[in-house]
Amino acid sequence: MKNQVQLITYVDRLSDEGLKSLQTLFDGELKGVFGGVHLLPFFYPTDGIDAGFDPIDHTQVDSRIGSWKDIQSLSKVTNIMGDIIVNHISAQSSQFLDYLKHGEKSAYSDLFLTVDKVFTKDVSEKELSKIYRPRPGLPFIDILLSDGSKKRLWTTFSSNQIDINVLSEVGKDYLNSILHQFYESGIKMIRLDAAGYAIKKAGTTCFMIPETFDFIEWFREKASAYGMEVLVEIHSYYKKQIEIAKQVDWVYDFALPPLVLHAIFNHTSEYLKNWLEISPRNAITVLDTHDGIGVIDVGGSEGKSGLLPEEDIDALVEQIHENSKGQSRQATGEAASNLDLYQVNCTYFDALAQNENYYLLARAIQFFVPGVPQVYYTGLLAEPNDMELLAKTKVGRDINRHYFSNGELDNAIKRPVVQKLLKLIKFRNSHPAFNGVFSLKSTSQKSLIINWKNGEEWTKFNVDFNNLSYTISFSHKGKEEDLVL
Repeated sequence: MKNQVQLITYVDRLSDEGLKSLQTLFDGELKGVFGGVHLLPFFYPTDGIDAGFDPIDHTQVDSRIGSWKDIQSLSKVTNIMGDIIVNHISAQSSQFLDYLKHGEKSAYSDLFLTVDKVFTKDVSEKELSKIYRPRPGLPFIDILLSDGSKKRLWTTFSSNQIDINVLSEVGKDYLNSILHQFYESGIKMIRLDAAGYAIKKAGTTCFMIPETFDFIEWFREKASAYGMEVLVEIHSYYKKQIEIAKQVDWVYDFALPPLVLHAIFNHTSEYLKNWLEISPRNAITVLDTHDGIGVIDVGGSEGKSGLLPEEDIDALVEQIHENSKGQSRQATGEAASNLDLYQVNCTYFDALAQNENYYLLARAIQFFVPGVPQVYYTGLLAEPNDMELLAKTKVGRDINRHYFSNGELDNAIKRPVVQKLLKLIKFRNSHPAFNGVFSLKSTSQKSLIINWKNGEEWTKFNVDFNNLSYTISFSHKGKEEDLVL
């Protein structure tokens, strides 16, 4: 992966004409802006119950947005990251329908994870209570096969997302087939979705257990054989995240979004700097993604302190609700049939009350901390909450998943705040100091000073949290200059 800002986008939401139109965008208005693009699920269908994260056919591009040939063509313009959803497959998939029809005689019977494959005897309520799940209730559904037999299946996320047995031979063949298709189509990097839930074992939490690391390592080796790197997506306690980072190619810095908001809301760099002292350096940094703004990543665990005090997390969530004029409250938790209670659904721009100066400050912090930055498409365009889409779908995350028409996109790119952000992105991509050494200067809680140095090249980022002002200075042809946005 290039050490340059990456774009995260849905193919059908940034452009209403699919992959060909997206390539036109990379050849035009966004030419040279990004070092790569993470294409969120483009498989058939892109409009399932979980916006493509419930694939019916993981090896088929949804024909409404293009083809593998289009993916391959785009890969020649920019590096592409694609999602491999390792935990589950759609209940409408041909494999699952075959299993429903033929039961244990199906060639896919070992692909699906039944509860009795994990718990070989009657399981107690106490043991079930250990299972980690980000949503209420047990992760099981009961199904009736065509021969009249009943099966209890694992469904970590929803009844339409049937968990697969990744340790079975048919499960491994299934994942290998996706990897091969990605390789053939020019995809350079894999985002391993929901990997933390992929391995289930009796007597454990069934989340990020030692066997999970073994599976991730197996997958990473398979991807590496194709010349692809792997990004592991895990929301968890920060110390566990640090341990995970030691064993994988890349991890997300999911702690950064709430920490940046906290710093701006409370005019203090204390907790943000504490994190930057220990944060993984092989991180993909984000402020926003297709999911909500996570708070579990800065919270405590089993009596251990988190990156923020619990009362500060509560106040942070309330401040987001206030800044968005209550819109985020309508999109979060049970209010919008979205039970990811550890996430707040809101665009980052609205989380900052649409204050353009604070928004650019937040992005500058993201671009200067260690890691490779990713910018979500609504974040690139400083987009407000889409309350119309939320009202239509009643899916909380859709508040931050706006569909842009081409004309609307053209106008959005021309906005001054977006043009300033593009200038900041190009600076992060081009200045050689960012390929050097990061250092964090010891300062008071009211300031933040970050330096990058690479030989004679350097850049300095100085934030005054008293008034939320900042300066960016850098070397240019042996002289000092300031970046003016």
